[in-house]
Amino acid sequence: MNEDKAARFHRLSRRTAWVALLLNVCLMMLLLPGGASIVLRDAAVSISSASSSSPLTVAIFTALLALLIEAAVSAPGFYRTFVLERRYGLSSISLRTWSIDHLKGLAIGVALAVGAAEIMYFTLGRWPRWWWAASAGVFIVALLIVARIAPVLLLPIFYRFKPLDREGLRARLETLSARAGIPVLGVYEWGLGEKTRRANAVLVGTGRSRRVLLSDTLLASYTDDEIEVILAHELGHHAHGDIRNGLLIESLLILASCASASAALHALWPWLGLHGPADVAGLPLVVLVSGAVSLLTRPGVNALSRRNEHRADRFALRLTERPDAFESAMRRLAAHNLAEERPSAATLWFFHTHPPFEQRIRAARAFLS
Repeated sequence: MNEDKAARFHRLSRRTAWVALLLNVCLMMLLLPGGASIVLRDAAVSISSASSSSPLTVAIFTALLALLIEAAVSAPGFYRTFVLERRYGLSSISLRTWSIDHLKGLAIGVALAVGAAEIMYFTLGRWPRWWWAASAGVFIVALLIVARIAPVLLLPIFYRFKPLDREGLRARLETLSARAGIPVLGVYEWGLGEKTRRANAVLVGTGRSRRVLLSDTLLASYTDDEIEVILAHELGHHAHGDIRNGLLIESLLILASCASASAALHALWPWLGLHGPADVAGLPLVVLVSGAVSLLTRPGVNALSRRNEHRADRFALRLTERPDAFESAMRRLAAHNLAEERPSAATLWFFHTHPPFEQRIRAARAFLS
């Protein structure tokens, strides 16, 4: 692997992500004081020809705000997800395909934002003191539903899937899943190569929607032993309840974000010139507070994720008893995906959900010794 190239790619990608975050924060800060958000609310009222608290006004205001955020971060977003990916050989996607996918993602994002805002302002109007708990409850239920249906309804919007036609490999992976006590609905080839050169294997869904997805890039370049040990790692996450625990952590973060947003709205609405906490013009404050909760908790969430990755590695080694395949798969994935070999401590803390691949290999050797 070209280490300098990987380090340079990730450094530029992180800097661009920080720029996008700064632009987003600046936009929210500019909207709140001086009535800019109130102007946006009045524009939504004018378009809807309804009251400032009506569901239509909330939907229009939220959509306008989402489009403003998109406009603010579009340049760094394009540079990071299209220009850099192509420059460093990670992407083969055309500008047309990237644009179509981006518009699909934007449409889904706006729809989800509008739905969340409608729930939030409905509960604010109904239960002014406890709206945050009611909203969080609905959001958590929605999170659980999305986790279950995403493999069936959402992923096919962006990627092509078909049943794996390599009968021997399919039977081998289904047998592996059965040995791990994690039944799967099926094994599918994931058309990742149309858009990226990255290789990946994932076990998505929960319960009866659980299925194995193997990228075509993985199938083209990796041995069956390597694919088996990669899937065994994914099975380890399910065996140890990492998916369930991840949803629990996300639920707690949703609850913390809603509670923090409630405290901020009740404390600051007079200073912001709002009619009250339920004024839709306060939505930028909610975005700011929720983002702050996410940013502050990220190091802890990442640290937990890295611990889970090590544990899933040990599970894969016990299940397959293929240490050589594990090490070769790690090195091949690192080269394929342009992994950063030696990130700084701060970079690891804030950005990495996975341990560096050399650390994973050393830990695996120590586990087996």
